[in-house]
Amino acid sequence: MFAMAASKSEILGRIRAALGDEGRAATRVDEYRAIPRRYRQASALDAEGQRDLFLSRIHHYDGGVFRCARASIRGTIAEALSARATRRLVVPPGFPREWLPDGFEFAVDNGLSYQDLDRSDGVLTTCTVAIALTVTIVLQHSPSEGRRALTLVPDYHLCVVEADQIVETVPEAMRRLRTLKPSLVTTISGPSATADIEMTRIKGVHGPRTLDVIVLE
Repeated sequence: MFAMAASKSEILGRIRAALGDEGRAATRVDEYRAIPRRYRQASALDAEGQRDLFLSRIHHYDGGVFRCARASIRGTIAEALSARATRRLVVPPGFPREWLPDGFEFAVDNGLSYQDLDRSDGVLTTCTVAIALTVTIVLQHSPSEGRRALTLVPDYHLCVVEADQIVETVPEAMRRLRTLKPSLVTTISGPSATADIEMTRIKGVHGPRTLDVIVLE
């Protein structure tokens, strides 16, 4: 890992030297900060309003919505899975085991093949942040969120969102991510769908066909 980082730094250093970029770095930062940003960068809603907007837009995008207290999380997960007739789920290695209800089969993703992921009924994860205005779930692929393939290959995704992870606007989410400095981010805005082919909406093209969200109060 150290050798890769050192090689990357060397390559970028050579590029900067070739471009004569050394003296312009600080100036570029100042120029970027001076760009006018007239879009809204903060929420106009209180916490409850943000949650309501997020859940209403998930529902509008044909996603399933649930709300529960922390003490009821196991029962709510069971309710969501039963509603979809889903029994065999894959979970990331760091997903809280105490949240998993009885009566279902949960396989921990310790390097499962793509074929194994595809044969599962779906995946159960947490998230990093959720954006109400664009109904976007953001994953930074932490131990409880899993690797990227885990949330792209299975046909069903059940995501647990902490209430305080919901923000209203994209800039708010970007500020949160900036403090975490993730190396990889995946964004999910409702169930996967496209209308590229003859303007016919088709689900499940670039990810799960079905998305359910549990907001944990």
